[in-house]
Amino acid sequence: MPDTARRPHPLKTMLIGGLAGLGLLAGALLPLAPVSAEEAGRRLPDATERAQEGAGLRTATLAGGCFWGVQGVFQHVKGVRQAVSGYAGGTKASATYDAVGTGRTGHAEAVRITYDPAVIRYDELLQIFFSVALDPTQVNRQGPDTGPQYRSAVFPADAEQARVARAYIGQLDAGKAFSRPIATTIEQGAFFPAEDYHQDYMTLHPNNGYIVTNDAPKLQDLKTLFPERANAKPVLVGKSKA
Repeated sequence: MPDTARRPHPLKTMLIGGLAGLGLLAGALLPLAPVSAEEAGRRLPDATERAQEGAGLRTATLAGGCFWGVQGVFQHVKGVRQAVSGYAGGTKASATYDAVGTGRTGHAEAVRITYDPAVIRYDELLQIFFSVALDPTQVNRQGPDTGPQYRSAVFPADAEQARVARAYIGQLDAGKAFSRPIATTIEQGAFFPAEDYHQDYMTLHPNNGYIVTNDAPKLQDLKTLFPERANAKPVLVGKSKA
């Protein structure tokens, strides 16, 4: 895939194209400023409710805005065997980038993480997710990306993951870990892998403007805030591309 900037959301294009003059543009965008203010990455407290998981590999599906950055973060986490970008919460028929980009399919851009609970538990994945992978207080957006496909959501694989996710979100809200309430939802839905050109995007396109501005800082936060959890070399979907 060419090293180009991420395509803007269709709603942004329609809004900008329909405005006449810079004055109207500025006036239309001003109300969005408080909403787009992001919480800075920080190491959040350990979960008080630990995941009770048996032996063997497990999967976790997390949605936190553009999947490039979320995948890139978890590809560098010790105990993660694979992290795949994709779409969760909608149907297989509409699980394509163009369709999901309309914001009308019900999907969220998500990452399916395969991990070894003997190395890192589900609650510890959630700690990293909420600490560095997104701003969980934003509603239907992350950074420059807007729309329900960029919502923050957790898609538990079973009742235990749902229990742990609810408990951790409640713990963070009760402790006022963020200046605003956490907007992350707990949802049910299947996961569908994204197109090949979206996989390993942070590794393959480190100089992409979107990656440099929005995603590279997340990876740096992982290395700074969780040095004991960070791997220097990512686990890639396309092994031959490493």
